[in-house]
Amino acid sequence: MFTYIIKRFGWALLTLWAVVTLTFLLMHIIPGDPFAKEGNMPPAVYQNLVRYYHLDKPLIVQYGLYLEALLHFDFGPSLKSETQTVNDMIVQGFPVSLELGLQAIVVAVVFGVLFGVTAALFHNKWPDYVSMILAIVGISVPSFVLASLLINYLSVNNPIFPAAGWGTFMNTILPTIALAALPMAFIARLMRSSMLEVLNQDYIKTAKAKGLTRFIVILQHTIRNAILPVVSVLGIIAANTITGSFVVERIFAIPGLGDLFVKGIFNRDYPVILGSTVFYSAILIFLIFIVDIAYTWVDPRIKLTGGNK
Repeated sequence: MFTYIIKRFGWALLTLWAVVTLTFLLMHIIPGDPFAKEGNMPPAVYQNLVRYYHLDKPLIVQYGLYLEALLHFDFGPSLKSETQTVNDMIVQGFPVSLELGLQAIVVAVVFGVLFGVTAALFHNKWPDYVSMILAIVGISVPSFVLASLLINYLSVNNPIFPAAGWGTFMNTILPTIALAALPMAFIARLMRSSMLEVLNQDYIKTAKAKGLTRFIVILQHTIRNAILPVVSVLGIIAANTITGSFVVERIFAIPGLGDLFVKGIFNRDYPVILGSTVFYSAILIFLIFIVDIAYTWVDPRIKLTGGNK
């Protein structure tokens, strides 16, 4: 177990380094200048800014300076903000994305598993058809389209929920639905197929033959084994959801991490783009690692001993 954790930690660091390196290179390859929008900037001021942010140094030197700062958990200053560093922006924006993401994860997992189980237990009957139609709609309709429809029908035509903003629970309902629709639909389809497969296993027939009630068979034997594929992808789903949807946050004017990243791209704010990417990647890698460990708890047959099962 300990050897496995060490190996996974090493691969996690290597993956994070690769993300930082590729993002750094791609960002500097793209044509443009972060100070190009300052139309009337005197040449002397421009040169001072370039020198202050080390943009006049060779690319390899800039890369080394950034890696050194990352070792101290310093994402650097923003090129556009005079009062906030990238760390300040992340500290300010991430709790908002975290709150929205956690709500969306709970909705996606609870209703996704519920719809999937219902569809499997009533296979080829109307609950199955209804659940799968909802799943297909959730997968097919982009989040920005769903967000726009929710605003139009539940905020504009019928003023039930706020159309934008942040600060109250009512503000979170529409973006939570828009953000949870895709993972909920994916979990529902995955849970349905897994449940149908498990229901045909011999040990389920044996459990029924022993006289166990249908409720016990489904809860203790069927769902616990059928949910394994959902657990295996939950880390990626959670990371994508917690960090927030860029489009959803922009549509609902939510001051989260996604909004910070989009503004950084528009402004060519290198430290903001890099900081957001590294922070997002670290969360993704960490959650995948946690899911790997949790997998052994859900299925005791899986043992981690030096990477062998």
